[in-house]
Amino acid sequence: MESEKAKPIMIQGTHSDAGKSMLVTALCRIFTEDGCRTAPFKSQNMALNSYITADGKEIGRAQGVQAEAAGITATTDMNPVLIKPNRDNDAQIVVHGKPVSNMKASAYRSEYYDTAKQIITEAYHRLAGSYDRIVIEGAGSPAEVNLNDRELVNMSVAKMAEAPVILVGDIDKGGVFASLVGTLQLLPERDRDRVIGVVINKFRGDKALLDPGLEWFEKYTGKPVLGVVPHINDLHIEAEDSLSLSRYTRSGNTDKPIDIAVIEYPKISNFTDIDPFLIEADCHVRFVKEAADLMQPDVIIMPGSKNTIEDLIYVQDKRLDKAITSARELGAIVVGICGGYQMLGTKVRDPYQVETNLEEVPGLDLLPIETTLSRYKKTVRSSGTVNWDGRTIPVKGYEIHMGTTVAEDTVSNFIIMDDGQTDGASNRDVIGTYFHGIFHNDIFRREFLNSLRIKKGLEPLQSSTSVQHFQEQEFDRLAAHVRKAIDIPKLYERLSTYETVGGVK
Repeated sequence: MESEKAKPIMIQGTHSDAGKSMLVTALCRIFTEDGCRTAPFKSQNMALNSYITADGKEIGRAQGVQAEAAGITATTDMNPVLIKPNRDNDAQIVVHGKPVSNMKASAYRSEYYDTAKQIITEAYHRLAGSYDRIVIEGAGSPAEVNLNDRELVNMSVAKMAEAPVILVGDIDKGGVFASLVGTLQLLPERDRDRVIGVVINKFRGDKALLDPGLEWFEKYTGKPVLGVVPHINDLHIEAEDSLSLSRYTRSGNTDKPIDIAVIEYPKISNFTDIDPFLIEADCHVRFVKEAADLMQPDVIIMPGSKNTIEDLIYVQDKRLDKAITSARELGAIVVGICGGYQMLGTKVRDPYQVETNLEEVPGLDLLPIETTLSRYKKTVRSSGTVNWDGRTIPVKGYEIHMGTTVAEDTVSNFIIMDDGQTDGASNRDVIGTYFHGIFHNDIFRREFLNSLRIKKGLEPLQSSTSVQHFQEQEFDRLAAHVRKAIDIPKLYERLSTYETVGGVK
């Protein structure tokens, strides 16, 4: 592979949630619009929101979304190592889309470092041999001095890829100049030389008030400010991890007719399953942690979980189970997806101690199903049909679960899959399915919502928003927003200069 043909650029941040993922997504779109065949890359991702590739492999959701922004098909080379925390100081290590082991952080650093480094290097070079531009995303901060001797996701990757670095700071959290300057000063000189400029992200207010600080920063550090990106309101691009949960409301006050409550447990995963409701004009979506906050919604969604048993115990300890049962008795529809589906049954067994040392825990007893967790993880894209109000509706989704669920004959299957098998269970007011993305199916989502409207005495709506079309519009909106905020010609100039001089020696 001639990896030197690909021109890399790396986005690093002063801390987690500085906006690296969104900036990478924007640049993937911008470079693609400018005629470059572009791909994202994140060597090692720690996230519970994952994405299933076309060949049934699991990668970080951010890299899947970034590939979509670039108009390409995601592969595991774009995120060769995915770390999924499943309990305290313990995580599942997913390599090229398949789990290889559960490890503690110390064991991963001491025992798996060399193997992971080789996997990451080989994946990058394969990717770089096929694209014009690689947009690389870092993680956390490159100035984690306690970890930098064996890190695999920031400056070590920039060195491996010979990539210039843009450092991103989040002004919305305050102290942006201190965090940018501090990060730069903590970097070794060679790493600091890789930084070709900084971007200040999530700015609110009058930029004229910020200009003196920008001038001071450039004079003090010698690094140019490539742009100040204003906070972008109501951007609907799927999020990577639980840090982004802050963007969802927890307020129960709404003028919208359909109230959707999502149970937020500690190991919540793939909560982007609810994102399509956010773009529906008649829906209000809120996340709930406490029983008193559940109130009487129209729909209760139990989302995915990386540790079904621990989150099920959390729901019971918080007495959310009682609140859910009461709301259901008063007319709420309960929907469980993946781990949430498993919780709805009579019991969850863990004979191999996949999640805890408990062999069995009682479920919420809302569906006549039993789940047995297994060592094997199923990751696949699936499709089938749902019978809803007498209408057969095609649906597609993806599955990520470690366990088998068996339903009694007294309950109906939710989905008849294209291969003749079945998925899920339904008794009309309680629905369970392993299909992530079930509500991304536009026709089904609208039929589901219309059944709620009719129940409330409202007229059904005849049209539904296209999630795919809306997502493309959001990619375009993000790219235009970043183009306006960042001097893209100056960025290209800085990249060209870095490439011409051969980077950091």
